[in-house]
Amino acid sequence: MIICNKNLRLQDITIMYFTALAALMVILVASYQAPLPPLPMPFRVPLDPRGDLQLAWNISYADQEVYMELRVADIKHGVVLGLSNRGELTNADLVVLWDSGANSYFGDAWSDNEGHVSLDSQQDYELMEAKHKTDGFYLLFKRPFSTCDPRDYLIEEGTVHIFYGLLEEPLPSLDQLNLSRIHTGLQRVLMLRPDTPSPTLPPDVQTLDVVAPNVVIPNQETTYWCFIQALPENMPKNHIVMYESLVTPGNEAIVHHMEVFECSPETRDVPEYSGSCDDKMKPGKLNFCRHVLAAWAVGAEAFYYPPDAGLPMGGSGSSRFLRLEVHYHNPLLISGRRDSSGIRLHFTQSLRRYDAGIMELGLVYTPIMAIPPKQHTFYLNGYCTSRCTQTAFPPGGIHVFASQLHTHLAGRGVRTVLVRGGKELEVVQEDQHFSAHYQVSLPGGTRSRGDVLITKCTYNTEDRSKPTVGGFSIMDEMCVNYIHYYPRTKLELCKSHVDPEYLQKYFNFINRFHGNDQCVCGEVGVTEQYSQLQWDTFTEEVLDSLYNTAPISMHCNQSSARLFPVSPQSHT
Repeated sequence: MIICNKNLRLQDITIMYFTALAALMVILVASYQAPLPPLPMPFRVPLDPRGDLQLAWNISYADQEVYMELRVADIKHGVVLGLSNRGELTNADLVVLWDSGANSYFGDAWSDNEGHVSLDSQQDYELMEAKHKTDGFYLLFKRPFSTCDPRDYLIEEGTVHIFYGLLEEPLPSLDQLNLSRIHTGLQRVLMLRPDTPSPTLPPDVQTLDVVAPNVVIPNQETTYWCFIQALPENMPKNHIVMYESLVTPGNEAIVHHMEVFECSPETRDVPEYSGSCDDKMKPGKLNFCRHVLAAWAVGAEAFYYPPDAGLPMGGSGSSRFLRLEVHYHNPLLISGRRDSSGIRLHFTQSLRRYDAGIMELGLVYTPIMAIPPKQHTFYLNGYCTSRCTQTAFPPGGIHVFASQLHTHLAGRGVRTVLVRGGKELEVVQEDQHFSAHYQVSLPGGTRSRGDVLITKCTYNTEDRSKPTVGGFSIMDEMCVNYIHYYPRTKLELCKSHVDPEYLQKYFNFINRFHGNDQCVCGEVGVTEQYSQLQWDTFTEEVLDSLYNTAPISMHCNQSSARLFPVSPQSHT
């Protein structure tokens, strides 16, 4: 076997001389560890639900290279790491460590449209180090952002979809590997981070940790945990200037995302609570804790406010009660795991020029909106209409300085566009390789009264046999863009969904078309009505037309959960 890149001497040595995985680890560490300076790995993410595989990386913008360190807690006969546009196992760029039973190899490979793996004729992954530690086996390697190899993935800004697989048996030859026959998993990361130093925080900055009180994570796949925390009595007005996540070590693969909400100032004495956000017995006042102070999800870094704006906390006209919401994604149903994750708020009494705010754009979390099964591409749009912005925006408009996008697992793309005077003027935010995590960028720009903001989400449900409805579960879907802006307004949420009456007309029409004349209106829920439909091209096309032409229900909400006076309307 020949590796075709002459520069990768370490790979050649690996292939020619190492006859066992243990020898690979020992000789590589002994021979090549000493010349290597220690490489900091500031970015890291667990790849699998247990956290047995972890990827860490660093970026050299000067050399246009990414350094990656893969830790495998229990390696048997090899590991596969792949990059592809949407996490597909086919037509993917691969780096593989495999054991033939007699020899061990490391190489750059690719998969065809059926998942068969072949060694790449151009070797662009350079193995730098391999070593065994008490917590697992480590591989350190690097590759350029762009290799000019048509079989390699172009690493660029936005989300990178990374899949992994462990080899349980020896592999006599790499071309005998088919990715569809091994257990694989998927993770999404922002690999390229801004090459800018973190802003300097004010000298009088203080911190407040809003964290879960050592809760036992339920042994179910999806849990939204709510916890009420009170601010100190008579706390003066402060500005939050930065926030960051605090994730309990060992729970990195379970804590999916977290948010901190401020309760409505009009809601006094919010009772103590720590429990499921879905518990029907939870205090009703929790529903009035909707003003977002901070939002984080896997892969996100610390969030800094611009020097002339800060998010208000404390003082007159604010609540002293905060609600922490933690989304636990526990697909392995792990029991007995305790968690004290949350968010650390950095704040100062030296107030900045503007109060900043956070506003939700997109679709309301409701099963009224759904994606049919077996869809390669399906689009849903959420509207922030001109009537809402005309009513709620200040006379000078708002300045947007950051944006966070979010869907769940079927999401493939999100973008928010600005429409003014009936013309689409610009893309506010977009991710071409979207992930199911919050993504932060700095779009900038002023949004004026009367503007329309349309958040467009793209989904793929080819692997699903039932419709996917909107909702909070990881298998439900969302379409959200959190925009960070100043000056702050009372508008907290500017989202939409199709008018429910027109949706019921759709159900009745489709059922009659397929010979089912029995009306089930009001007898079963919307989710069940979607599930009972006979899904074919006609059903799908009519639903798509409904979403794009029927009137919408507009949610133009204040942080108190009260609506601005905006009635059901058209899409503008």
